[in-house]
Amino acid sequence: MAKRALLLGLAVVLVALAGIDGRPLSAQTTPETSPTAPSETPPQARGKSPPTGQGLPKAYRRGSALPKTPAEREKMLSDLYALLATAEDENSAKAVAEAIERVWQHSGSPTIDLLMERAMQAVGEEKLDLAIKLLDHVVALAPDFTEGWNRRAYAYFVRNDVEHALGDLRRALALDPNHFKALEGLAQIMREIGEKKAALKAYRQLLSVDPYWPGAQQAIEELERDVDGQGI
Repeated sequence: MAKRALLLGLAVVLVALAGIDGRPLSAQTTPETSPTAPSETPPQARGKSPPTGQGLPKAYRRGSALPKTPAEREKMLSDLYALLATAEDENSAKAVAEAIERVWQHSGSPTIDLLMERAMQAVGEEKLDLAIKLLDHVVALAPDFTEGWNRRAYAYFVRNDVEHALGDLRRALALDPNHFKALEGLAQIMREIGEKKAALKAYRQLLSVDPYWPGAQQAIEELERDVDGQGI
Protein backbone atom coordinates (compact mmCIF):
# COMPACT_ATOMS: atom_id res chain seq x y z
CA MET A 1 0.00 0.00 0.00
CA ALA A 2 2.82 2.39 0.84
CA LYS A 3 4.48 1.73 -2.51
CA ARG A 4 1.21 2.33 -4.36
CA ALA A 5 0.64 5.58 -2.46
CA LEU A 6 4.16 6.72 -3.36
CA LEU A 7 3.58 5.89 -7.03
CA LEU A 8 0.29 7.76 -6.98
CA GLY A 9 1.96 10.80 -5.47
CA LEU A 10 4.72 10.73 -8.07
CA ALA A 11 2.15 10.38 -10.82
CA VAL A 12 0.23 13.42 -9.64
CA VAL A 13 3.45 15.47 -9.50
CA LEU A 14 4.47 14.34 -12.98
CA VAL A 15 1.06 15.21 -14.39
CA ALA A 16 1.34 18.66 -12.85
CA LEU A 17 4.72 19.14 -14.47
CA ALA A 18 3.20 18.10 -17.81
CA GLY A 19 0.93 21.12 -17.72
CA ILE A 20 -2.32 20.08 -16.03
CA ASP A 21 -4.61 23.06 -15.92
CA GLY A 22 -7.01 21.93 -13.23
CA ARG A 23 -10.07 21.62 -15.49
CA PRO A 24 -12.38 18.63 -15.05
CA LEU A 25 -11.73 15.69 -17.37
CA SER A 26 -14.84 16.39 -19.41
CA ALA A 27 -13.51 19.83 -20.32
CA GLN A 28 -10.13 18.63 -21.53
CA THR A 29 -9.08 17.40 -24.93
CA THR A 30 -9.35 13.64 -25.23
CA PRO A 31 -8.06 11.75 -28.27
CA GLU A 32 -10.89 10.36 -30.41
CA THR A 33 -9.17 6.99 -30.56
CA SER A 34 -6.04 5.52 -29.08
CA PRO A 35 -3.30 5.07 -31.63
CA THR A 36 -1.66 1.71 -31.16
CA ALA A 37 0.01 0.51 -34.30
CA PRO A 38 2.23 1.72 -37.12
CA SER A 39 0.01 3.11 -39.89
CA GLU A 40 -3.03 2.30 -37.81
CA THR A 41 -6.41 2.07 -39.52
CA PRO A 42 -9.00 3.35 -37.04
CA PRO A 43 -12.50 1.84 -37.10
CA GLN A 44 -13.83 5.25 -38.16
CA ALA A 45 -12.24 4.69 -41.59
CA ARG A 46 -14.46 1.71 -42.36
CA GLY A 47 -17.40 3.65 -43.69
CA LYS A 48 -20.51 5.26 -42.34
CA SER A 49 -22.58 3.73 -39.60
CA PRO A 50 -25.30 5.13 -37.33
CA PRO A 51 -23.56 7.40 -34.78
CA THR A 52 -25.64 6.00 -31.94
CA GLY A 53 -24.59 2.42 -32.66
CA GLN A 54 -28.02 1.40 -33.93
CA GLY A 55 -28.17 -2.38 -34.07
CA LEU A 56 -26.17 -2.75 -30.86
CA PRO A 57 -27.95 -3.80 -27.68
CA LYS A 58 -29.07 -0.63 -25.91
CA ALA A 59 -26.72 -1.29 -22.98
CA TYR A 60 -23.68 -0.92 -25.25
CA ARG A 61 -24.61 2.15 -27.28
CA ARG A 62 -22.82 5.48 -27.00
CA GLY A 63 -23.86 7.24 -23.83
CA SER A 64 -24.74 4.03 -22.01
CA ALA A 65 -23.26 3.19 -18.62
CA LEU A 66 -19.70 1.89 -18.52
CA PRO A 67 -18.71 -1.10 -16.35
CA LYS A 68 -18.17 -0.34 -12.67
CA THR A 69 -16.35 -3.52 -11.64
CA PRO A 70 -13.77 -5.84 -13.23
CA ALA A 71 -16.45 -8.52 -13.51
CA GLU A 72 -18.80 -6.16 -15.35
CA ARG A 73 -15.96 -5.09 -17.64
CA GLU A 74 -15.08 -8.68 -18.46
CA LYS A 75 -18.72 -9.57 -19.17
CA MET A 76 -19.25 -6.49 -21.35
CA LEU A 77 -16.11 -7.10 -23.40
CA SER A 78 -16.95 -10.78 -23.81
CA ASP A 79 -20.40 -9.90 -25.15
CA LEU A 80 -19.05 -7.22 -27.46
CA TYR A 81 -16.28 -9.41 -28.87
CA ALA A 82 -18.89 -12.08 -29.62
CA LEU A 83 -20.97 -9.47 -31.47
CA LEU A 84 -17.90 -8.28 -33.38
CA ALA A 85 -16.90 -11.77 -34.51
CA THR A 86 -20.40 -12.39 -35.87
CA ALA A 87 -21.09 -8.92 -37.30
CA GLU A 88 -23.18 -9.07 -40.48
CA ASP A 89 -21.39 -6.28 -42.31
CA GLU A 90 -18.64 -3.68 -42.08
CA ASN A 91 -20.86 -0.97 -40.62
CA SER A 92 -22.08 -3.26 -37.85
CA ALA A 93 -18.49 -4.22 -37.06
CA LYS A 94 -17.53 -0.54 -36.86
CA ALA A 95 -20.30 0.21 -34.36
CA VAL A 96 -19.30 -2.72 -32.16
CA ALA A 97 -15.58 -1.82 -32.37
CA GLU A 98 -16.35 1.72 -31.21
CA ALA A 99 -18.28 0.34 -28.24
CA ILE A 100 -15.33 -1.89 -27.37
CA GLU A 101 -12.94 1.06 -27.51
CA ARG A 102 -15.12 2.99 -25.07
CA VAL A 103 -14.73 0.11 -22.61
CA TRP A 104 -10.98 -0.11 -23.25
CA GLN A 105 -10.48 3.57 -22.47
CA HIS A 106 -12.48 3.47 -19.24
CA SER A 107 -9.97 2.88 -16.46
CA GLY A 108 -12.29 3.72 -13.57
CA SER A 109 -9.61 6.01 -12.11
CA PRO A 110 -9.54 9.80 -12.70
CA THR A 111 -5.76 9.78 -12.12
CA ILE A 112 -5.17 7.09 -14.74
CA ASP A 113 -7.52 8.81 -17.19
CA LEU A 114 -5.64 12.07 -16.77
CA LEU A 115 -2.25 10.43 -17.18
CA MET A 116 -3.47 8.72 -20.34
CA GLU A 117 -4.81 11.94 -21.80
CA ARG A 118 -1.60 13.83 -21.15
CA ALA A 119 0.53 10.98 -22.45
CA MET A 120 -1.27 10.93 -25.80
CA GLN A 121 -1.13 14.71 -25.93
CA ALA A 122 2.64 14.44 -25.42
CA VAL A 123 2.87 11.87 -28.23
CA GLY A 124 1.00 14.26 -30.52
CA GLU A 125 3.49 16.98 -29.63
CA GLU A 126 6.39 14.56 -30.24
CA LYS A 127 7.42 14.74 -26.57
CA LEU A 128 8.01 11.00 -26.51
CA ASP A 129 10.19 10.84 -23.40
CA LEU A 130 7.48 12.62 -21.41
CA ALA A 131 4.78 10.39 -22.89
CA ILE A 132 6.63 7.26 -21.90
CA LYS A 133 7.27 8.57 -18.37
CA LEU A 134 3.56 9.26 -17.96
CA LEU A 135 2.68 5.81 -19.28
CA ASP A 136 5.29 4.24 -17.01
CA HIS A 137 3.18 5.53 -14.12
CA VAL A 138 -0.01 4.22 -15.72
CA VAL A 139 1.29 0.65 -15.97
CA ALA A 140 2.83 0.86 -12.48
CA LEU A 141 -0.41 2.09 -10.90
CA ALA A 142 -2.72 -0.11 -12.98
CA PRO A 143 -0.80 -3.13 -14.34
CA ASP A 144 -4.05 -4.86 -15.35
CA PHE A 145 -5.21 -1.90 -17.45
CA THR A 146 -4.61 -3.18 -20.98
CA GLU A 147 -4.80 0.17 -22.69
CA GLY A 148 -1.85 1.50 -20.69
CA TRP A 149 0.45 -1.16 -22.18
CA ASN A 150 -1.10 -0.71 -25.60
CA ARG A 151 -0.53 3.04 -25.70
CA ARG A 152 2.98 2.80 -24.32
CA ALA A 153 3.74 0.31 -27.11
CA TYR A 154 2.71 2.96 -29.61
CA ALA A 155 4.90 5.60 -27.95
CA TYR A 156 7.86 3.23 -28.06
CA PHE A 157 7.20 2.47 -31.71
CA VAL A 158 7.11 6.15 -32.62
CA ARG A 159 10.46 6.46 -30.86
CA ASN A 160 11.77 3.60 -33.04
CA ASP A 161 12.14 1.31 -30.03
CA VAL A 162 10.68 -1.82 -31.61
CA GLU A 163 11.93 -4.17 -28.90
CA HIS A 164 10.04 -2.38 -26.12
CA ALA A 165 7.03 -1.82 -28.36
CA LEU A 166 6.76 -5.56 -28.98
CA GLY A 167 7.16 -6.28 -25.29
CA ASP A 168 4.27 -3.99 -24.40
CA LEU A 169 2.06 -5.32 -27.21
CA ARG A 170 2.61 -8.86 -25.96
CA ARG A 171 1.75 -7.74 -22.43
CA ALA A 172 -1.44 -6.10 -23.71
CA LEU A 173 -2.41 -9.27 -25.58
CA ALA A 174 -1.70 -11.41 -22.52
CA LEU A 175 -4.30 -9.32 -20.70
CA ASP A 176 -6.72 -9.21 -23.64
CA PRO A 177 -6.04 -11.65 -26.51
CA ASN A 178 -8.85 -10.03 -28.53
CA HIS A 179 -7.43 -6.50 -28.45
CA PHE A 180 -7.65 -5.87 -32.20
CA LYS A 181 -5.45 -2.79 -32.22
CA ALA A 182 -2.65 -4.56 -30.34
CA LEU A 183 -3.02 -7.49 -32.75
CA GLU A 184 -2.71 -5.18 -35.73
CA GLY A 185 0.32 -3.48 -34.19
CA LEU A 186 1.98 -6.85 -33.56
CA ALA A 187 1.19 -8.05 -37.09
CA GLN A 188 2.54 -4.92 -38.76
CA ILE A 189 5.74 -4.83 -36.73
CA MET A 190 6.41 -8.53 -37.32
CA ARG A 191 5.90 -8.02 -41.03
CA GLU A 192 8.23 -5.02 -41.11
CA ILE A 193 11.04 -6.87 -39.34
CA GLY A 194 10.70 -9.87 -41.65
CA GLU A 195 8.99 -12.28 -39.23
CA LYS A 196 6.38 -13.22 -41.82
CA LYS A 197 5.09 -16.40 -40.19
CA ALA A 198 4.49 -14.55 -36.92
CA ALA A 199 2.85 -11.70 -38.84
CA LEU A 200 0.58 -14.15 -40.64
CA LYS A 201 -0.46 -15.74 -37.36
CA ALA A 202 -1.27 -12.33 -35.87
CA TYR A 203 -3.27 -11.25 -38.91
CA ARG A 204 -5.27 -14.47 -38.83
CA GLN A 205 -6.06 -13.92 -35.17
CA LEU A 206 -7.03 -10.33 -35.94
CA LEU A 207 -9.44 -11.46 -38.64
CA SER A 208 -10.99 -14.01 -36.29
CA VAL A 209 -11.68 -11.18 -33.82
CA ASP A 210 -12.90 -8.70 -36.44
CA PRO A 211 -13.83 -10.29 -39.81
CA TYR A 212 -14.01 -6.84 -41.42
CA TRP A 213 -10.73 -5.32 -40.25
CA PRO A 214 -9.48 -3.18 -43.18
CA GLY A 215 -6.57 -4.72 -45.06
CA ALA A 216 -6.31 -7.86 -42.94
CA GLN A 217 -7.49 -10.30 -45.58
CA GLN A 218 -5.19 -8.81 -48.20
CA ALA A 219 -2.24 -8.97 -45.81
CA ILE A 220 -3.01 -12.63 -45.09
CA GLU A 221 -3.11 -13.49 -48.80
CA GLU A 222 0.18 -11.70 -49.45
CA LEU A 223 1.89 -13.33 -46.48
CA GLU A 224 0.59 -16.76 -47.41
CA ARG A 225 2.27 -16.39 -50.80
CA ASP A 226 5.49 -15.21 -49.16
CA VAL A 227 5.72 -18.13 -46.75
CA ASP A 228 4.32 -20.79 -49.05
CA GLY A 229 6.32 -24.00 -48.71
CA GLN A 230 7.95 -22.91 -45.43
CA GLY A 231 5.78 -25.12 -43.25
CA ILE A 232 3.10 -22.72 -42.04
